[in-house]
Amino acid sequence: MNSIAERTTVPSLIRNVVANIHPDTHTFLMHKIKDEWVEISYKETLDKVDIISAWFLNIGILKGDRLSLIIENGPDYIYYDQAMQQIGAVNASIYPTLTESEIEYILNDSGAKTVLVGNPFLLRKVIKIANNCPALIRIIPAFEDYEKHTEKVNLNAGVIGFKELIEEGKSLVEQYRSAINVAREAILPSDLSCLIYTSGTTGIPKGVMLTHFNLTENVRASLEQIRVLEKTDKFLSFLPLSHIFERTATYHIGLFNGCTIAFAQSLELLAKNMAEVKPTIVCCVPRLLERIHDKAMKNGTAAGGAKAKIFLWALGIGRKYRMVLEEGKKPGFILSNQQKIAEKLVFSKIKERTGGNLKFMISGGGALPKNIGEFFGDLGIKILEGYGLTETSPVMAVTENERVIYGTVGRIIPRLEVGIQNVDTKEIYTVQTHTTFNENYESAEGEIIVRGHCVMKGYWNKPEETALVIDSDNWLHTGDIGRFYKGNLQITDRLKNMLVNAYGKNVYPTPVENTYLKSPKIEQVFLVGDRREYIAAIVVPSREQLQETFNLSDEFFARPELFIEDKEIVDWIAQDIKRLSNELAKFERIKSFKVKRNPFSMDEGEITPTMKAKRKVIEKKYANIIDEMYLQEAEAD
Repeated sequence: MNSIAERTTVPSLIRNVVANIHPDTHTFLMHKIKDEWVEISYKETLDKVDIISAWFLNIGILKGDRLSLIIENGPDYIYYDQAMQQIGAVNASIYPTLTESEIEYILNDSGAKTVLVGNPFLLRKVIKIANNCPALIRIIPAFEDYEKHTEKVNLNAGVIGFKELIEEGKSLVEQYRSAINVAREAILPSDLSCLIYTSGTTGIPKGVMLTHFNLTENVRASLEQIRVLEKTDKFLSFLPLSHIFERTATYHIGLFNGCTIAFAQSLELLAKNMAEVKPTIVCCVPRLLERIHDKAMKNGTAAGGAKAKIFLWALGIGRKYRMVLEEGKKPGFILSNQQKIAEKLVFSKIKERTGGNLKFMISGGGALPKNIGEFFGDLGIKILEGYGLTETSPVMAVTENERVIYGTVGRIIPRLEVGIQNVDTKEIYTVQTHTTFNENYESAEGEIIVRGHCVMKGYWNKPEETALVIDSDNWLHTGDIGRFYKGNLQITDRLKNMLVNAYGKNVYPTPVENTYLKSPKIEQVFLVGDRREYIAAIVVPSREQLQETFNLSDEFFARPELFIEDKEIVDWIAQDIKRLSNELAKFERIKSFKVKRNPFSMDEGEITPTMKAKRKVIEKKYANIIDEMYLQEAEAD
């Protein structure tokens, strides 16, 4: 693993690569222009970064100033971020999916002086609210022909295209080169590197303050645990860099090791891009893995007959082979040969769609259902699951490459303390660290608390909210419920999600919802039942499965009725709900449900950019339909 000086800051990472890992001509970034993948070297990147830094200094940007980005992943994000980081400015990224009012709030709360804007749609959002943001002095569109959107608009902030900015910067870079170097050397690990605004499942977003030390030490500790990344590895990036998971797990970890980072064109083109780029590592979210699983199962069994039998036989062999390895044993001669046949007939064809070079995928941003992890393990595709919050930079735990325990999020990374605290009495049951790891250790369940290098500096301009989550002993209270299982951390659910039924039984929605999501018929599940006699749910069916099964047109999903009342469709979904309910305790089972025509969405304010349900929003919005479910069931009884 690459060794880097302890006094590490984000801008020191890229310069360490060219000093100690690769020549500056080595490929750092890749993106697709028209039909060609274009490679960008470390030297090209550093040159552009210095040019942009010079422009920043020329317009008066100082250490500690906040600069914003609302742009999709790509080289421009890296240039802009590195340029601000090396002069001590603070990255205040904004999710491209946020509403105009949310964008306005973040620009004003952070006091952002500039904003880099990725496309015309986003620029129109920014234009509508820009004059409500007094600190904003420059709007920087990163695309051609932006003038047609701005020429007839009276804006207080100046507008300059990113290309024009770079041209101006070229004439300034030598003038400011010494100042850039001085600014970079003056950055302390304790200085603020970024503000990342929480998704806000409750209340307004809060700006999480992360320092250079938070970010770089989190990377260092994560790599000490994983230990298998190499300078020849290639990442394919598609999750938003505005989120801490992708920024750490792809951008900073890749940069720390001198890896190449390729940017996918879009989620829709991800499969195509994987086949073209042939990445060795991809960071993803559980829902993507669930979709790959569903598609593979469908393709493998849809034809029936011999093809389906071979597919299911191969999965069975893969499971036996994986379990023998996980027990620390060597597979026997017969099983080894069977696995080779399964690999040739089935597994290799699935792997080809990922480019054929994957060492592993890193899953984060939510709980990975155990059966999904096991499925990929059966194929011989390793999934390393990580856990953390924006407030923890984010990694607290990650799966060890040589020791996968499905249904857990891995071992605590070095130099952190992680405790389990009784929710009611506040007694701390246990405190575990990387060095106290015991593969047989199990603990009671409670709230997960953490102390150490990963913990944020606090919430921007919100000392009271900071004090609510970081106590006097410096423990950050995550709001997640979990325990230790076989030495690894296991997440049960969010504390705020917990439902307590009328009989006092605690129901954690996430594992229950994940049980029902095993059905290929179901796309989303939202459980309700707090202070009720039983559990009910709003269920969103898989559109693809629904259309194929009932020969439905797209018009069916455009109907104004929010819920599907068709008995045949309801009964079709009920079959799987009844079957999967047998895996749950009686008090956890869905007794009544309604079928929602279309998924919960960010546009409707129902889910966050990281795909977490906004429980209070959904419960309030669909209060009548929820009451109706309980009323109908009561009448039936």
